[in-house]
Amino acid sequence: MSSNSIETFEAALKPLWLQAQAGDEVAYGQALGMMAARLRAHLRRRLPGAQNDVEDIVQEVLLALHVQRGTYDPSMPVSAWCFAIARYKLVDYWRKHGRTGALHDVFDERALDSALVSEDPDATAKRDLEQLLNALPEAQRRAIELTKLQGLSVLEAAQTLGASESAVKVQVHRGLKKMMQIVRYRK
Repeated sequence: MSSNSIETFEAALKPLWLQAQAGDEVAYGQALGMMAARLRAHLRRRLPGAQNDVEDIVQEVLLALHVQRGTYDPSMPVSAWCFAIARYKLVDYWRKHGRTGALHDVFDERALDSALVSEDPDATAKRDLEQLLNALPEAQRRAIELTKLQGLSVLEAAQTLGASESAVKVQVHRGLKKMMQIVRYRK
């Protein structure tokens, strides 16, 4: 991918991420979809003998992005921040699986971006999210769908579910925590 394509990717990603940071759930899903597609392509290239683990690592990175989204510095490129997190997850994977030689590979972002191919970000993000949501208990799944995906307030979700606001908050918190555990321990 040329540096112009890298700039084009960042130019498309950054406004979406900034909108997501301001609470736009649609932009959040689109931004994560774009990042997931890039991560998948990068990890497929970096882990040719472990293609079954690629999706697990992508999910770990996406959850880390979600959890760490407050650490993003708007003066920096979103893609650089995303791939810094991805690098740590990849190093963790190599440590866990005994690939110590790979720990010393040079991490070259230009080479990373040049090898990435685009997938349909909406389809892949939707698939990833559906897999995680389907693994949750019904109450947690519904609370997350209503508040995080449909954009309802906690009060509106509570009214829809016939539950208290605090119960909805607890279900969302537990559901997000369980999603992180699923990705972390899926191996």
